[in-house]
Amino acid sequence: MTPILMVLIYVGTVPKPTLWAEPGSVITQGSPVTLRCQGSLEAQEYRLYREKKAATWIRQIPQELVKKGQFPIQSITWEHTGQYRCRYNGRTNWSEPSDPLELVMTGLYRKPTLSALPSPVVSPGGNVTLQCGSLVAFDGFALHNQGEDEHPQRLNSQPHARWSSQAVYSVGPVSPSRRWTYKCYGYYSHSPYVWSSPSDVLELLVPGVSEKPSLSVQPGPVVAPGETLTLQCGSDVGYDRFALFKDWGPDLLQRPGRQLQAGLSQANFTLSSVSRSHGGQYRCSGAHNLSSEWSAPSDPLDILIAGQIPDTPSLSVQPGRMVASGEDVTLLCQSQWWMDTFLLTKEGAADAPQRLRSRNESDKYQAEFPMSPVTSVHAGTYRCYGSYSSIPYLLSHPSEPLELVVSVSPASQPQDYKVGNLIRMGMAGLVLVVLGILLFEAQHSQRSPQDAARR
Repeated sequence: MTPILMVLIYVGTVPKPTLWAEPGSVITQGSPVTLRCQGSLEAQEYRLYREKKAATWIRQIPQELVKKGQFPIQSITWEHTGQYRCRYNGRTNWSEPSDPLELVMTGLYRKPTLSALPSPVVSPGGNVTLQCGSLVAFDGFALHNQGEDEHPQRLNSQPHARWSSQAVYSVGPVSPSRRWTYKCYGYYSHSPYVWSSPSDVLELLVPGVSEKPSLSVQPGPVVAPGETLTLQCGSDVGYDRFALFKDWGPDLLQRPGRQLQAGLSQANFTLSSVSRSHGGQYRCSGAHNLSSEWSAPSDPLDILIAGQIPDTPSLSVQPGRMVASGEDVTLLCQSQWWMDTFLLTKEGAADAPQRLRSRNESDKYQAEFPMSPVTSVHAGTYRCYGSYSSIPYLLSHPSEPLELVVSVSPASQPQDYKVGNLIRMGMAGLVLVVLGILLFEAQHSQRSPQDAARR
C-alpha cells in the first residue's frame, strides 16, 4: 500500500503546463502562428493534441521543435482550427493536460457590423449595449476586447428586423482608466472555430476630467443638402488625437491631432455631401497617445440642415434696411404655415443662430428679433428659417437675404472725434518742439564764431 500511495502522490504533484499561441489564438486566414507548450524545468518531451478530432499536421513538426514545446503553423487554414491541449513528460511521468486553447481562423466570411447603443460615448461608471449584426445568417457571434487577455464572448444569434442575425452584449461599468476597444465576428455552429472577417473596430469614449477642447464649424452651422462642412476640434493642451461624436449617434470619428504651434493642436473632420442624417448636436474630446483617458467633452455644436421643411418664411426689418447707429431695430420672420420656432442667421457669423418661439398674429406665425441699440457690428446679411421643436435640427428653406446697413452718425461718436483731435494736437506740438530745438542749435552755432573773433 505504501509504495502505491507514494506513486499516486508523486503523479498528482506534477504541475500542468501552460499552452498559448503566438502572436495570438485568433489568426487571419493564411497567416503564421505557433502554439507553445511550457512545462517545468524537468520536462523532456511535449505532446500537443486536438480534442474531438485528431490533428495530423502535428506529426509533421520536426522533433527538435517538439522537444522544445514549439508547434509552428506556416499558413493557417480551417483544418488547423479547434480546441487544443498539451502535456509534457517529466523524469518518469506525464503531466496533467493544460487548460484548453481555442485556435480560431478568421476571414472566411463577410464582416459583420458592430455598433454601440445608444451611443459609443459612455459616462464613467455607466453601461452600454454593443450590437453585432450581419446580413449573413450566422448561428453565433464572438465579441473580442482588444488589448485584454479575456476570451472572446460568444453568444447565439437572435432574429432582428434589420439584420439576418445579431447578438447583443452588455458592457460595463466602464471607467476612463483603460481603453474600451472591440471587434466582433460571426460563425456557423458546424464550424465554431472558423470566423468571419472582423467588424470595424469600435472604441468606446469614456470622458475624463482633463481640459475640454473647443469645437467650431466652417463655413457655418447651417448647411444645405449636398454641401460640405468641416468641424474643427482644437485645444491648447496639445492633445495627440481627437474624437468627434454626435449626441445619441452611433458613430465615433477619430483623427490624429495636427500641431499648429507649441502646445496648440487641432483635427479637422470633413462631412461631405451632407444629408438630413447629419443634422444634430456634436461634441469632441481629446487625448494623449500614451494615455487611455479622454478629455471632458467640448461644448455642444448644433449642425442644422436647411430645406427639409417645405416652407419659405419671409424676413423684414423695422424701421428699414438703412438705419443709424444707436437706433432700435427689429427683424421680423413670418410664415403663413405653422412653425413653432424661427431661427435668424447672419452671413459669416461664427455664433449659433438665434432661436425664438413663434406666435400667431393676424393669421401669420412670426417671431421678432430685436437689436437695441444697433452698432456697426450688426451690419450684414441676414436670413431666417422655420423649424419644429420635435425635429430641431431640420429647417425650412431660407428666406430671401436681407442686408442691414448701419450708418455712423456724427453724434454717435463724439469721443472718437475728441480722441482724434487730441492726437493731432499732440503731433503738432511735438513738431513745434522739434523745430524750436533745431532753430536754437542753428543760432547757437552762428554765435560761436562771432564770439571767437571779438576775442
